[in-house]
Amino acid sequence: MRRSTIWNRKSREKMVRINDKSDKNHPMTLPLLFFVFLFVISSAGCAHQGGKAPRPSPGQKPDHGAVLAAGDEKPLESEGREEDPLDAFDSGEDLDLWDEESEEESISVADPLSPWNRAMFHLNDKLYFWVLKPVAKGYKAVTPSPFRVGIRNFFHNITAPIRIVNCVLQGKVQTAETELARFLINSTVGGLGFGDLAKNNPKFEKPPAEDLGQTLATYGVGNGIYIVWPLMGPSTLRDSVGMIGDYFLNPVTYAEMSSELSLGITGLKTVNETSFRIGNYESLKDAAIEPYESLRNGYIQYRDKKARNKEDGKSERRYDNLIKEWIR
Repeated sequence: MRRSTIWNRKSREKMVRINDKSDKNHPMTLPLLFFVFLFVISSAGCAHQGGKAPRPSPGQKPDHGAVLAAGDEKPLESEGREEDPLDAFDSGEDLDLWDEESEEESISVADPLSPWNRAMFHLNDKLYFWVLKPVAKGYKAVTPSPFRVGIRNFFHNITAPIRIVNCVLQGKVQTAETELARFLINSTVGGLGFGDLAKNNPKFEKPPAEDLGQTLATYGVGNGIYIVWPLMGPSTLRDSVGMIGDYFLNPVTYAEMSSELSLGITGLKTVNETSFRIGNYESLKDAAIEPYESLRNGYIQYRDKKARNKEDGKSERRYDNLIKEWIR
């Protein structure tokens, strides 16, 4: 019993000495752990510096003008789906201008005519709200949806030569063949183009529209300067030249009619197209901090995307591929 008591006393004394040593070493242990912690945190921070910038929070507005949304061009609107979102710059196409997922480099175009462009922007803005929108709303209220869709199909079909020629000039043989087949089918069994029967065949799905502005870009012609035209809206020097060329490729140009009838047809096309997208321009404008700059940048990014043919996929046959096939 005495030995057990002595042993317990020695054990307690030994534990007290160990605790004393731990207390003496404790002031050095805390700083060491603190510096190790700082080193780990700083190393993790350096490892993430080269990553992507954080995306804006849900409540934060992105820079709408600098980003253009990429979306595939969709077929013309059917009777059962009237209110498909349409692109603000090119009728009949679905494009998300506010696409935050876009990581493409922003393209800028010189704007030396800014005073003129801003004046024309405000003029077009007033004409839209005071004239075009009220007329389009009234037209939509009294015109059945199938009739409006038929009018849209007709104007799209009759301008097929513009798209076919530009596809050929760009070397897009397969797209040119599709456009030609659609034109022949819709012009005959489609009732002069008022019906889009070609869309029922997956082989004849409507391809992205091609114009001379895109063709010039294919041959290396730059945008030039930014221009806003009265009534016609935003453009660039290259696209303005392209519009002139497309005018002479349009079969309507060569139809014998009076100036009044020609203006009436143009007005019908504009009002009919606007009736499908009432509210799109308003939403785009309301979301922009500076509407003029946002619409300018949005148009430039959109046209750059189309000029680089990003809607087309990678299955397009080119002339060089056909030549290789013929040689074999």
